[in-house]
Amino acid sequence: MTDPEDLRNFVRIDDRITTSGRLQPADPARLAAIGVRHVINLALDEHPEALPEAATRMAEAGLRYTHIPIPFDAPTDAHYDAFVSALEDSDAPVHVHCIANFRVSAMFYRYHCERRGMKQADARAMMERVWTPETINIPHAPAWAAFVARDTTGETE
Repeated sequence: MTDPEDLRNFVRIDDRITTSGRLQPADPARLAAIGVRHVINLALDEHPEALPEAATRMAEAGLRYTHIPIPFDAPTDAHYDAFVSALEDSDAPVHVHCIANFRVSAMFYRYHCERRGMKQADARAMMERVWTPETINIPHAPAWAAFVARDTTGETE
């Protein structure tokens, strides 16, 4: 089966990791069909585009499910640490999503720089396939620009 590239802002990072924005009711089964075994959700349950009964739908599709609700206006290092823990706790194929893939791509930017030693330019190019927090004109983007600027590798942008 091929990747469900019709998912909002779908990105395949590597053989084990895919990301996207919001999921629809049929998507957990579609993800399972391409080999995903664990879904990490960074969106808030109360968002109008959130997948209703997400945990139940993931279980029905045979998927492990981790929910790390990150308020779009207030990402923290504690959210990042929970994301890293969930991602590194799973050696199975994983899909990470939120509503637009903005939260996810920002988390992976830091993860690639801080945990995988990727050059910032390469990690930024991956994030910018989805968005650029410093230039997009949406509410709370500055909070995400500040979040991605917190680089603990010692490299400056």
